[in-house]
Amino acid sequence: MTVALADKRKKRFTDFADEPKPLDGDKVKLDAILNQEIEILGCRVGSTKYSKNKSGKYLTMQIFHNGSKHVVFTGSDVLIQQMEKYKNELPFAATIVKVNRYYSLS
Repeated sequence: MTVALADKRKKRFTDFADEPKPLDGDKVKLDAILNQEIEILGCRVGSTKYSKNKSGKYLTMQIFHNGSKHVVFTGSDVLIQQMEKYKNELPFAATIVKVNRYYSLS
């Protein structure tokens, strides 16, 4: 068997894996990007052991801002609900605003 033939039969992990892609970038605080347009590239919602919110979940967002990728972590229930609802629209541009005591996409 030639090397070329062996390469054709060889499976690649990326061909069958359904692992989520890592959300990479420098960590940035939510307050640092408030009221500024960002591009949300990806998100992941997980369970937290520090349930300071009603849902018991946290949100990780990968964003593009000021020419580089960043990662933002938050327990905002409103942002979690919005990202769960609109994750199929990713990537999209948005602004995170603070309305009274909660954060929201605008």
